Amino acid sequence: MEPLYQQTHKQVHEIQSHMGRLETADKQSVHLVENEIQASIDQIFSHLERLEILSSKEPPNRRQNAKLRVDQLKYDVQHLQTALRNFQHRRQAKEQQERQRDELLSRTFTTNDSDTTIPMDESLQFNSSLQNIHHGMDDLIGGGHSILEGLRAQRLTLKKKILDIANMLGLSNTVMRLIEKRAFQDKYFMIGGMLLTCAVMFLVVQYLT
Repeated sequence: MEPLYQQTHKQVHEIQSHMGRLETADKQSVHLVENEIQASIDQIFSHLERLEILSSKEPPNRRQNAKLRVDQLKYDVQHLQTALRNFQHRRQAKEQQERQRDELLSRTFTTNDSDTTIPMDESLQFNSSLQNIHHGMDDLIGGGHSILEGLRAQRLTLKKKILDIANMLGLSNTVMRLIEKRAFQDKYFMIGGMLLTCAVMFLVVQYLT
């Protein structure tokens, strides 16, 4: 397990460093960088599936720590996947805005058009406002998706930790129910004992008086 874990951990750090290339890549190479990063992420997810199987086969004294390390890797690569998707959304919105601006600027007007300058300026302003709104919605959706992914990853991690702790303590559902039943019975035995003691004390007082 350890060699595969170290390899996967190294790949995660390499992707983190490659994410900076997205901001500096030109239009011709940005798609290649995106595809390269996505391929690495897909490979890491494949390694994580194998690591989860291997961690479950670790000795009991090392199994808990092995699962936690794998969960941390999964959490990190999910954040990288979300960051890549957010960048792609922003790039696509920017490219669409540029295409629409070029189409508007290349529009031809006939000699019968009157005051063509004013409508063009108004159209440009209106188009720019629409694109700003569209860009803001993309960022909002991307941010919400990132939050949901983080919450989902934390939920899975917490669930696994709870199950692992329960397995480590050796407490099954049957044992937990027996404990609850015994606590319930002890409660009534205590109340019964108190009532019996009070009754005996009352009879003793009545006998003595």
